[in-house]
Amino acid sequence: MSIKVGDTAPDFTLPAQNGSTVSLKDFLGKQAVVLYFYPKDDTPGCTAESCAFRDQYEVFKSAGAEVIGVSGDSSESHQKFAAKHNLPFTLLSDKGDQVRKLYGATAAFGLFPGRVTYVIDQQGVVQYVFDSMFNFKGHVEEALKTLQQLAVK
Repeated sequence: MSIKVGDTAPDFTLPAQNGSTVSLKDFLGKQAVVLYFYPKDDTPGCTAESCAFRDQYEVFKSAGAEVIGVSGDSSESHQKFAAKHNLPFTLLSDKGDQVRKLYGATAAFGLFPGRVTYVIDQQGVVQYVFDSMFNFKGHVEEALKTLQQLAVK
């Protein structure tokens, strides 16, 4: 199953790098969520993507959205990754890739975890899906474009 535009985003609860737990429902009715699944902490592509989200984080906040990164790495790994690259947003640990599978954010041929970004509005509806293993900055640009279009509606 793959989550598409117009679908209600499945709720989840996962551990964050700071030891707390985060649920999608915590944001509903308050702000949009940019949920990005990435393969692995501290790899070149994932670092480029996460740093691109970091560099635009204030723009996302101004657009009324929270950025959340998800991978199968441990909370401890996320903590080190976030500290090393000054990532101001939440990273969630999806051990066993249960949430990734729920969203259908799996990669081509099932060899690597996918790199997929979902823009979820305040009502929990998926407004945009961007799936690209190699266009790291495209995830940020497309998510921002979608949020700006939502603000105009």
